[in-house]
Amino acid sequence: MEVARASELPGELLYIQYNHALEEKYLPAIRALISKDLSEPYSIYVYRYFLYQWAHLCYMALNPTDQSLVGVIICKLEHHASHSPPTHRGYIAMLAVSSAFRGHGIATALVKTAIDTMTERNADEIVLETEETNIPAMRLYERLGFIRSKKLHRYYLNGNSAYRLVLLLKPTDPEANQ
Repeated sequence: MEVARASELPGELLYIQYNHALEEKYLPAIRALISKDLSEPYSIYVYRYFLYQWAHLCYMALNPTDQSLVGVIICKLEHHASHSPPTHRGYIAMLAVSSAFRGHGIATALVKTAIDTMTERNADEIVLETEETNIPAMRLYERLGFIRSKKLHRYYLNGNSAYRLVLLLKPTDPEANQ
């Protein structure tokens, strides 16, 4: 079944930062949008894990005519100790745009907003995983400067492999700062 795509947007989309007061109105829509497109069946607890701790790193794109959700990005930012020295690592956990609204730059705007916010909060790098078969996502992230750092074989529950993508925001060479 092919979804009709909007030939143009219904006016200027509203991009807003998620906050806890919006949970009752938008969490069901966030879950429905993400579950439609992503490979993993996330429980309500996964959404709350991200949204309760890092609401300031989660953004929504809303249709201006009815305030309905058309896109969402869910991220986190924390210290990552597997590197020496440890890094302040941003992570894009979930990104989804309603199929009817794709091709209008909504995902790009959401990712750029998340990158800018994590950069302002001193992230050293931003990482994510995406299915190797998700060519539009790969193009989006690589256009924004992400590089493939690792292939993760049979990473998803559906058996598909993924790529880990990394956007380096600061030099990784400790001597580069001297």
